[in-house]
Amino acid sequence: MTTSPPTADTGAELLPIATPARTRAALRTLIRPDRGLALTGLGILVAATAVGLLVQPLLGRVVDIVADGRPAGDLTLPVVLLVAVAVVQGLTTTLGLTWIARLGETVLARLRERFVERALNLPADRLERAGAGDLTARVTGDVARVAEAVRSALPEMARSVLAILLTLGALALLDVRFLLAALLAVPVQLLTARWYVRRALTLYADQRVANGAQQQQLLETIGGAVTVRGHRLEEQHTERSAGRSRKAVDLTMRSVNLVLGFYGRLHIAEYIGLAAVLIAGFWLVRDGAVSIGTATAAALYFHSLFGPVNAALVLLDDAQSAAAGLARLVGVTDLAEQPEPEAGKPEAGKPTAGEAAPASVPRQRIAPSEAAVTVHAVSHAYGPGRPVLHEVSLTLEPGEHVALVGTSGAGKSTLARIVAGVQQPTSGTVTSPGGEGSAPAGAGEHPVVLVTQEVHVFTGTLAEDLRLARPDATDADLRAALATVHALDWAEALPDGLATVVGEGGHRLDPARAQQLALVRLVLADPALAVLDEATAEAGSAGARVLERSAEAALAGRTALVVAHRLTQAVAADRVVVLEAGRVVESGPHDELRDADGPYAALWRAWSGSRTTAPHP
Repeated sequence: MTTSPPTADTGAELLPIATPARTRAALRTLIRPDRGLALTGLGILVAATAVGLLVQPLLGRVVDIVADGRPAGDLTLPVVLLVAVAVVQGLTTTLGLTWIARLGETVLARLRERFVERALNLPADRLERAGAGDLTARVTGDVARVAEAVRSALPEMARSVLAILLTLGALALLDVRFLLAALLAVPVQLLTARWYVRRALTLYADQRVANGAQQQQLLETIGGAVTVRGHRLEEQHTERSAGRSRKAVDLTMRSVNLVLGFYGRLHIAEYIGLAAVLIAGFWLVRDGAVSIGTATAAALYFHSLFGPVNAALVLLDDAQSAAAGLARLVGVTDLAEQPEPEAGKPEAGKPTAGEAAPASVPRQRIAPSEAAVTVHAVSHAYGPGRPVLHEVSLTLEPGEHVALVGTSGAGKSTLARIVAGVQQPTSGTVTSPGGEGSAPAGAGEHPVVLVTQEVHVFTGTLAEDLRLARPDATDADLRAALATVHALDWAEALPDGLATVVGEGGHRLDPARAQQLALVRLVLADPALAVLDEATAEAGSAGARVLERSAEAALAGRTALVVAHRLTQAVAADRVVVLEAGRVVESGPHDELRDADGPYAALWRAWSGSRTTAPHP
């Protein structure tokens, strides 16, 4: 269960945050596979703490020997035992903390893997509504905070809690009145913890949201720097960034004041408890109920509680901060983990066309037919009152190349993403090679591949970048795929050929070559269906023809849906589908539509008229 998605002051609908109960359940699920490791580490720490508790009575024994005026030789045994206790406690504590640390790192790795896996499967429109800053803040700040808690707070918390419980038991063994005196500090400590927790969780959650909004603003300002400067908006964007930074700083200072008040209350509890134990010791020694050494051991026991009690309570700061971060991470994993409804079973409360679908609505598929792709009555909206597609139906025959054209905002990219399976439709059904049993013979292990104009060149060698599409590809396979899209010559001309480091910090590739790499990955993946969403749009005029030729070669022999940025792609397609305001208004071959004097003909005249020489069909 997650809470309703909060809304940052950017206006974005942030990703949801899990409730405390759901966060605890997710944590138990993460730990469950390593219960044996957890129990072993906890058992070793119990033994280490129990051994360490022998120090105080041994020191009390030394006090009694001195107070009774016994020979110095009587101190030998207590001193030897103190050394033995120190050695044994050191070894067992190290071993126990090692096991607990191993548990923490294992759970942390599992959390990271699950988060990345689920984040990659989130619907594209959901991420767009949240903004890049929210997800970035969770990937960086929240993961880092949880990691810090796992590596430092978890082992220290385990050791502190064990030390507190066993020390209180040891006080009772000395004399139950010492325990009662020590417990006078507990009400103050509990009230302090309650006071802190009630304020900290909300404060840290707000702080995370503010940091996400701050990152979102910085990403928008830096990413759109050219536009900001072009419209002379530097002052407005600077003020927005400063405003969100001030809010983040204000929340940080509130958390600092909260921690200072927390420490001040803890010092009061320490004074009350120690004073009570010393007074109890005075009366008990005066009445002959205990020896001076026993009273000394009791005082030392309580004094030794300062460290673990303060550590446990102070770690509430890390625990609350980590809990807030973990709730944000679990909120993302839950969002992408919703079960898919049974085929043919109606969904309760399913929105009608034009309404926003919940992020959990899965992409529906129907039984495969003879067609490679069938889109039936698909509608989609990115929010209430924001319909993008209206009852769109479309069929792509096996091996057919269909060009999708239309004015900006017609819904071309949305339809392309739905066909590719990366976007969930509000309503309607899609049958594609990604559906069970519908991949044609000879298709690669990737039934559908989407290539957009936003191409990322991953850091590493060129060969490693290409093998992301097919990890078992040989160098010969890579060269063959490069040759297919006419990129082999420049790839081999790089300083180290396929071993050249590309991506951030490596050899810089221009947009056209980066786009060719995406087409090479498509060839290596060998999908039954390829979806190209303006995949040649990033190239300038000089590179457009090269990229179109590369795209044509990459699509040879497979079914393809191409969102055409240039109408030369429509000319080369088997069929052209025209979208207008989210509806299919025309469909047919280029020549037929050009001569029909309809919407496509108007697009063709506008496009070809803007060129110095209109291309020949």
